[in-house]
Amino acid sequence: MNPDLAEEINYLSDLLAKSGFFSEDEILEILEEQFIEENVDFSQFNVSLNNFDNINFNKLKNAFKNLALDKIIAIHNCGFDIAEGVSDAFELYAHLLNNEYEVDGFCFYTFEDVEEAIFSEKLKIIFGDFKNDETKALTIGKKVANVLSQEGFNLNWNESINSQIEIYEFKWDKSFDGDVYEMEGAFKVFSEAFK
Repeated sequence: MNPDLAEEINYLSDLLAKSGFFSEDEILEILEEQFIEENVDFSQFNVSLNNFDNINFNKLKNAFKNLALDKIIAIHNCGFDIAEGVSDAFELYAHLLNNEYEVDGFCFYTFEDVEEAIFSEKLKIIFGDFKNDETKALTIGKKVANVLSQEGFNLNWNESINSQIEIYEFKWDKSFDGDVYEMEGAFKVFSEAFK
């Protein structure tokens, strides 16, 4: 195996493990899919999951749970990038409406944002409404910022709908816990908030 390919595989494996969202088997499956053209045998590949303490992540998880009470869909690890995340948020919105839930807006962070949090200690939160209403979108942003502040996070945001809310000095510390996140997890948290 050439050194560049080995470095790329090791980087992705390390990133997936540090994200805390994937089991060892899931990481191997992702690696196999990602490098299918390279004919790499991953059967002997060793994956080590992290052993982080979840202190910051638990605060983030609590904030996202509280946002559901404000009728805001809050999605962990939502898509790879913003475009995919917005698409997933709208898909989840349609699903919640079909189940007769009232939803005002959304917020999420993507896998790209997780990568930035791991290496740069800042996590960007995207937010918005579903009707393209700038006033409502700003209200959603303020609610998201307020709930994150209540959890003790340091925020950088200019209160504009055209900028993301950034949590800075944010140490990514999520360990794999087997819980469900992404769209399925957000649906579960949102629906349980109104039982």
